[in-house]
Amino acid sequence: MTLLTTAELAERIKYDPRTIREQLKDSVLHEGIHYIRPFGGRKILFLWEAIQRDIGQESSSSLAIPMVKGAVAHG
Repeated sequence: MTLLTTAELAERIKYDPRTIREQLKDSVLHEGIHYIRPFGGRKILFLWEAIQRDIGQESSSSLAIPMVKGAVAHG
């Protein structure tokens, strides 16, 4: 299991650390799945393998129309 700080995650996924903290955390990155708070503290450590697994998944709110043969049309 690879644990990353917010700055390390930002470097890997090319997002600003502030964007991760304010927009991604708790909307697409969930506690217990994508990040943990060791020892019940304030510090957050991100679980790289879980983020890597889920990073390519489309959000359920996207306008994607399933097509024949597995393709997707974006509306």
